[in-house]
Amino acid sequence: MGLWGQAASPETAETVLRRRLDALGMPPFRGFATHTNRTVLLSVTARGVLRVHRGYAWAPDRVLSAIVRYVRPGARRATRRSAEREFLTFPVEAHAPPARPSRRGVERPRAGDDLVLAQLTEMHGRLNAEHFGGALAAIPFRLSGRMRTRLGELSVDARSGRVLEIALSRAHLRHGWVEVERTVLHEMVHQWQAESALPVDHGSGFRRKARAVGIEPSARRHLGHGGPRRTID
Repeated sequence: MGLWGQAASPETAETVLRRRLDALGMPPFRGFATHTNRTVLLSVTARGVLRVHRGYAWAPDRVLSAIVRYVRPGARRATRRSAEREFLTFPVEAHAPPARPSRRGVERPRAGDDLVLAQLTEMHGRLNAEHFGGALAAIPFRLSGRMRTRLGELSVDARSGRVLEIALSRAHLRHGWVEVERTVLHEMVHQWQAESALPVDHGSGFRRKARAVGIEPSARRHLGHGGPRRTID
């Protein structure tokens, strides 16, 4: 059965989606992949891989054209906003539901979490005033014991573009508050991208803003002498 039937495979959907986007003028990327993440429908990784929700394989050309306009280098902010409104209206989950229910929120709080979260909230307010003119919205923090290789990540609502939370690895707290502050600033640059209707990625815009706020303009960094390079989403 073909893509438009009920038994379409993820591989077929990815192949068809890539071909349709290419035909509509998608700019070149180092790689292409599909997913069923319901929080971030469209993103470009630090390695230049375009990741698109698999459900867009069933979208009409006008929706895919909006994706092409959104990811095109040099697109104006107004163009991206218009394109984003267009592709966010398509019900991707109706065609490609998540592979498994989300487990986010299941992790139980631990003793001392309230104090740490209060310190992170204070840190966000201070860094917001120092580096962003106080323009960023207040945002909740979450501590995760499941984040093993990532230091932090920003969650953005796929439909509205509203920032939801900043999650930090519990293990990262052992690296000290100086390192944690750098990670928080990294996620705040992503928050600035989201609230400015810019792509939330590690591209040239991210690198310029990261340098401006005084952090390493990279998605990965070393922690400790000879330690592994950790990812910051």
